[in-house]
Order: sequence, then structure tokens, then C-alpha cells
Amino acid sequence: MDALRIPAAEDVREAAARIAGRIKRTPLVHARKLSAITGADIWLKLENLQYTGAFKERGALNKLMLMPETDRERGVIAASAGNHAQGVARHAQALGVPATIVMPVTTPDVKVRQTRELGAEIVLSGHDFDEAKTTTSRLQKERGLTFIHPFDDPDVIAGQGTLAIEMLEDGPAFDVMVIPIGGGGLISGMALAVKGATPNTEIIGVQAALFPSMANAVDNGARATGGNTLAEGIAVKEAGLLTRKIVRELVDDIVLVDERILERALSIIMMEQKLLVEGAGAAGLAAILADPERYTGKTVGLVLCGGNIDARLLSMILMRDLARAGRLARLRVQLLDMPGQLVKVATIIANQDGNVIDVGHHRTYSDLPAKMTCMDVTIDTQGQEHLDRIIGNLRDEGYEVEIAAY
Repeated sequence: MDALRIPAAEDVREAAARIAGRIKRTPLVHARKLSAITGADIWLKLENLQYTGAFKERGALNKLMLMPETDRERGVIAASAGNHAQGVARHAQALGVPATIVMPVTTPDVKVRQTRELGAEIVLSGHDFDEAKTTTSRLQKERGLTFIHPFDDPDVIAGQGTLAIEMLEDGPAFDVMVIPIGGGGLISGMALAVKGATPNTEIIGVQAALFPSMANAVDNGARATGGNTLAEGIAVKEAGLLTRKIVRELVDDIVLVDERILERALSIIMMEQKLLVEGAGAAGLAAILADPERYTGKTVGLVLCGGNIDARLLSMILMRDLARAGRLARLRVQLLDMPGQLVKVATIIANQDGNVIDVGHHRTYSDLPAKMTCMDVTIDTQGQEHLDRIIGNLRDEGYEVEIAAY
């Protein structure tokens, strides 16, 4: 199939029939709590519940099933350290297609192991994706393999769009769908399906502000691209050639969201909806939180496109969100260096129903006068009002108190 061919809505419908029964038809759930928080009527497509934890399986499977038998026998190759790698590996194994995945040597061991367990040959090469892609091109030519692009391929695009067909069949009439954008494969496929069936449904793409590659491609912008983003699944430096054409034609708007809003969205989905998502999966809700008036009263479809997030990163995000809400705080309290002061401060906090979870006492490394010292106390509270009351009582008792930044 011509790699430069732009797919159509019919390709997405045919892909849906082709991969049916081989891909989990993930639930579409009415997010009543998120709706109450935002004022929009929000529905969530739970692609984080796919076997590999992400929607990428759809496009990979559709591509594999459309390959000629001779190409399947030779095998396929992909460059990825994330969800695309596991999607290709899983369905190549199921179809008996040899798969080679090239990953940078910096890829975490857990991702290498998970992909290898799905039957793929792993080649570790280069310290970044540009170097890994060079190795991929060389091996593709040497071995006669078929390259499966993560997003800029008509069959992959059509496969990704199948989840939109499921949303249209299972859900209400959507006023708007808010869709994460990395290279553009997901939003391109979904836009083809949605505009082909319900052309009045608005399609809004979301990118991390640090990686506005598709926004730049569509409006010829020169926004800086790069940095450390929570939404690593959509951290793509250059949009696809096919996908940018589809996005330019069918997507109504692209919005950029900053890191703090992404963190907040991920935390809300976790705490309020009890769903585990990665940063990219929280991008749709982040767009709503950043501009709630735009969505008030509208029926909105969001895709939780993936749930693969490092446990330590998730823990840090949740703790930071508690700090921002005043539920967790570290206070620095100045006090006289004399017996009983630590107990007195702890008693004041306890009398206000604050829970002390960590204490640090600093004598030597301090610029306070010699007869003064300070203590750092981390407390668990009921919220900002409760925290303010605790701080007020400490100050009423003559203590100087500062709140540590988060």
C-alpha cells in the first residue's frame, strides 16, 4: 500500500471490522465526578485498559493484517521504547510475524523486558531516538524488513481511528472530542471517523506546551520544541507528513497545556475517577481544566489513551498535588534552642487536629542566631483552610512560620 496515500473514513470502518475480536473493545464510561468538577458532560474511552495499556495496538494490528504474506514472513521492524513497541510486538507474535524493536540504550530495563516477553527481538542502539532510527533504517535494508511507523502510515492511522467508531456506537451524541496529539496518528484516525459520521462534532487536539510540533506544522509557527514533559507519550518533535495534512483539514483547533495542568489532570483522574493514566492520557482533561468555559454544558468525549506510568513518578505527582491543595505541607518553624520547644510545637499542631508525619531539627546548618534553631515539620491536613488555621495558631503562640515551596 502506498505509504503516501491519505486514508479515508471508509478505511477506518474497514479497519474496525478487520481487527474486531483481536483488540479489546474498551469501555466508554460516563465520568460523573469529572462532569461535576468541570461543568461539562464528560465521557471517557478507557484505552488504558488495552492489554499493553495503550491504544497503539490498534494501528499496529491493522498494519500487520494488511501486509502481504511474503512481507510477513520476512518480518517487521519498529523504533520505539514505549507503547508502540509493545503494540507491534504483541500482535506480531499473535500473527506469527518476526518482529525487531530498536530501542535506545537508555530505555528502562522494565520496558525492554516487557517487550522481549512479547516475543520481539530487541536491539539496543544509540542514546536517543535519532540514533536508534539510524540503526532501524540500516537493519530494515539489510534484512528486508517492513518498517511500521508509529503514526505516519495510512494503515496505522486507520487502525487508531477505530476507537472513535466504538465511541460513536456506544455513547451519546458528542458536541466535541478532545484528543491528545503527538505525531498525530490518533487524532487523524479519529477525525476521519468522526467527521465522516457526525461532521458537526468539534475535534480539538491537545499538545503539551513543551512539544507543540503539530501546532507549528499547521500554522507554520516557530514555537520552541523540547524539554521534560509529563506527557512523554506525545512528546514528538516533528509531526507526521500525512497526519499534518489530515489535521489541517479536519481538526477544528489545537490547544497547548502546561505541565502543572497536566499534573493536576492526572491527579484528578486518579483520585476522583480511580483510573490510572499516563501523562498523555490526562491531556484531554487538562485542556478542559485550562479553559472550562469553552466546554460548559457540552457533551465531551475524552480518550484515556494510555496507562503506562512509572510508579515513582506517579507517587511524586500525587504528593505534589496534595501539597498544592494544602492537604500536605512542610512548615519551617523558628524556635528557641531549649528543652520542650519541639513538644510544644507538636502539641499546638495536634490540638488543631493536624497530623505530624515527619520532623527535621536543624541546629548547626542555620543562619539563625546561636540561641535559635528551626524545625521542618511535614503535616497532613484537611485542606488549605485547615492548614491556615494551624499556621495562625503557631504564630499566635509567637513562632515564626514559613511554608516550604513545592
